[in-house]
Amino acid sequence: MSTKKAYQQKIEAEVELAQAKLDELRAEAKSSAADVRIKYENCAEELEQKINATKTKLQELNKANEDAWEHLKDNAESTWNTLSSAVQDTAAKLKAQFKD
Repeated sequence: MSTKKAYQQKIEAEVELAQAKLDELRAEAKSSAADVRIKYENCAEELEQKINATKTKLQELNKANEDAWEHLKDNAESTWNTLSSAVQDTAAKLKAQFKD
């Protein structure tokens, strides 16, 4: 398996985990009070945008030839890191809200 393909599969798996976390947050929102549900949905929309941006970068990476993918890899990695941080920050923020 090429390095490019292995890298794509790794990021795709991580995006799937982020999508699962987003789905989990949306499920929790359904059982929350209206004001909390709005906060959940706002956070969920932000995460959805970041997930979509990461998927777009993966598509670009997939279309790139072997020579060009290294250049695109850094950009995809940066987009993934942004998404990963957003998922962690959002989950922590929402959990803290329930402690209050």
